[in-house]
Formats: sequence, structure tokens, C-alpha cells
Amino acid sequence: MGQMIGYARVSTPDQKLDLQLDALQQAGCAQILRDVMSSTRLDRPGLDAACSHLRAGDTFVVYKLDRLGRSVKGLIAFTETLKARGVAFISLRGS
Repeated sequence: MGQMIGYARVSTPDQKLDLQLDALQQAGCAQILRDVMSSTRLDRPGLDAACSHLRAGDTFVVYKLDRLGRSVKGLIAFTETLKARGVAFISLRGS
């Protein structure tokens, strides 16, 4: 079994990551990468770093789906890419 890699994001510096980080740690994430920026930005260094660490057999974990993006089409494409790489995906909370 691979490792669990988490991703946390808030949109602005005045928002706190604590709730997401606590939940991802409790879920067993070995690493948690993060961004402080809008989900509409395509250049998210934390998300890019998380994806570069993922290997087949790993699990990518987010607190909520909206931490990845707002578009259902984009979320589907992202999770399909993970699946093609042999990476599982978990959202700790549905939306």
C-alpha cells in the first residue's frame, strides 16, 4: 500500500488552514501540501508538488472537493488523471 498525500487550500491569507490540516493529519496523510490562492488559478505550486509526489498505489486526499476547484468538469478530469496513474482519491467531506 502506498502513502496518503494531502492537499489543503484557502483562497486568501486571512483564512486559516487549521481545520483542513487537522482533518488530513487525522486521516493519516504522510505529507500535506498547501496553497493560499484562488481555485481559479491554474498555477498552484502546492497542488503541483502534491501531484509530483504521487505514485501508483498512493492516495490523494483533500478535505473537501471545492479545495481542488469549482468546476465539476475540472474535478472529473483531475480524478480521471489520478485514476490513470493508479492513484486513489479521497475527499473527507463531500462538497
